[in-house]
Amino acid sequence: MLSKNQIKWVHSLELKKNRKKEGLFVAEGPKVVGDLQRAGYVARALFSTTERPNAQLITDDELRKLSFLQHPQEVLAVFEIPKTSQFSIPNCEATTLNSKLLTLNSSLSLALDGVQDPGNLGTIIRIADWFGIETIYCSEDTADCYNPKVVQATMGSLAHVHIVYTNLEALLQSAHCPIYGTLLDGQNIYQQELSSEGIIVMGNEGNGISPAIRQLITHKLLIPNYNPSSETAESLNVAIATAITCAEFRHR
Repeated sequence: MLSKNQIKWVHSLELKKNRKKEGLFVAEGPKVVGDLQRAGYVARALFSTTERPNAQLITDDELRKLSFLQHPQEVLAVFEIPKTSQFSIPNCEATTLNSKLLTLNSSLSLALDGVQDPGNLGTIIRIADWFGIETIYCSEDTADCYNPKVVQATMGSLAHVHIVYTNLEALLQSAHCPIYGTLLDGQNIYQQELSSEGIIVMGNEGNGISPAIRQLITHKLLIPNYNPSSETAESLNVAIATAITCAEFRHR
């Protein structure tokens, strides 16, 4: 039987301060939980409405009490946050920075500058996974990747993409690779030469790329509006813009 303390404990992990203190996060659903387990994430607790190895068997009603979802999906797990998590935010010391720059300079990566919406972040992680981008560098004010809404939106891709929270400005200042950014004063992305290595910067939902980071962009890109003669949306959702941009890079 599920106890009130267990419910209280799981619900406490909805808050970032508690996830940081406990070093734990919540994942739900067979797909997400299974992918994280296969990737080596350690489950501190596992609750399931069906027989499952090492899981506490609970009823559908008990799962509804535990879950953060409107429609719970059979299993809920509490996982340990990996030691190389965003809660050990590097201050760009030489050795740490050099290891990151090796990745930056030899592959295609994403950088998120103040992305706030958990749904957007989760979707971007999923997009990165789909397009074979293994690392996402996040500014320190980007949403927490272990927020339950983010974890759910990744649909298991959190297990396949390395998320690094860092001083993004310092990281980009020391990078020796192309730094791309989508900007309104950029050049048509479909007419530009795109490299197979470098970093793609995506900005905040409302304000775009911050002025400090904007100064570090070496290649300004624009996703063109194909209906300029009539009223259209002012901008694209950041996750949609990320998908279009990544697709064009991989298309080349």
